[in-house]
Parts: sequence; structure tokens; C-alpha cells
Amino acid sequence: MRNRLIRLGRSAAGYEAAMTIPILIVLGIGVVEFGRAYQTWQVLMTAAREGAKVAATAGSTDAQVESAVRTYMTSEHLKHAATTPVVLDRHVTMGPATGTRITIQYPFELMMLNPAVQLVRPDSTTSAPLTMSAVAIMRNES
Repeated sequence: MRNRLIRLGRSAAGYEAAMTIPILIVLGIGVVEFGRAYQTWQVLMTAAREGAKVAATAGSTDAQVESAVRTYMTSEHLKHAATTPVVLDRHVTMGPATGTRITIQYPFELMMLNPAVQLVRPDSTTSAPLTMSAVAIMRNES
């Protein structure tokens, strides 16, 4: 009788492990993906600030602003730096002064979570990239 109970206990432990290990793996992957997303968003915010800094100086051209944004994104190894749309608005009202707004829309792809979800549910649409937005506004120099 005792041996039978031990075998049942081992069997239950196997089932419990089979149920919890995939959940723990997905949670771990989610933490890593969230960290990647946050780091990418920080790079986009800094790139937008760099572009706004260049745009706020007198005599800067749109090409110089876009180059500053793309150079920073490339230096931080963002995959879609060359094709990411950079929107420039030089006439933002800021009280008595005007400012320049830089908006970046970046397609962020979940690198590890997509394949994990596809294993569980092959018809999942999680493989579509998420669009991250970064906006920076700086007052124009006179």
C-alpha cells in the first residue's frame, strides 16, 4: 500500500511540474521582452530629444534633424532606424514662444514571445509588430 502511495505522489508531482513549468517559462520570457521594449522606448525618446535639440537651433534644416535622429537610433542598434518615420513640426505654440515637436513611430517586434505563443496557438496574431511612439518638444532659439 505504501509503495502505491509513493508512486501516486510521484505521478502527481510530474503533472504539477508539467502544468507550472510552461507558465514560468512564458512569465520569464515576458519579463525579458518587457525589458527590451522599455529599453527601445528609452532609445526612441532620446533620439527624439536629439532631433528636437538640432531642430531648435536657428538655421537647421529638416535633413539635419532627421539625420540626428537616425544617427542616434543607428548607434543604439535599432533594426528599423533607416525606415522609421520621423515627423517634424516646427510651429508648436509654447506660450509666447514657438517650439519644435519631433514624433517617431517605431515598429517593435516581440522577439521571443511570438514563437512561444505560436507553439501554443498557431493561429495567433501576436507576430504583428507593436507601434511605439516617442515625442519630444523643444523651444526654438531666436
